[in-house]
Amino acid sequence: QVQLVESGGGLVQAGGSLRLSCAASGGTFSSYVMGWFRQAPGKEREFVAAISWSAYTIYNVASVKGRFTISRDNAKNTVYLQMNSLKPEDTAVYYCAATTSYTRDYASYNYWGQGTQVTVSS
Repeated sequence: QVQLVESGGGLVQAGGSLRLSCAASGGTFSSYVMGWFRQAPGKEREFVAAISWSAYTIYNVASVKGRFTISRDNAKNTVYLQMNSLKPEDTAVYYCAATTSYTRDYASYNYWGQGTQVTVSS
């Protein structure tokens, strides 16, 4: 059983930056693909980015490519999401998730964190 705990959310002005962290425990971190998803009020959960154990990455290009960067530190059992040039439409609860498949499909992710709120003011 993998436990995931996100941190780093908060309130930021448009154009600003935040770095989210997700600390994992209870499993073999390096064997999991780690993903970030987000959910805005009244909207469906949306894929943001994922990273394999060997640091191959995929992004929701339409929404975040060029502004967000996913990375992981297998020694620290932690995955990060660096978010730059933030926009009000990035406002959402951001979730960290783990799976054994290299995928953007949220249904394939077995473990989820509790989420961290990111609010971008205009």
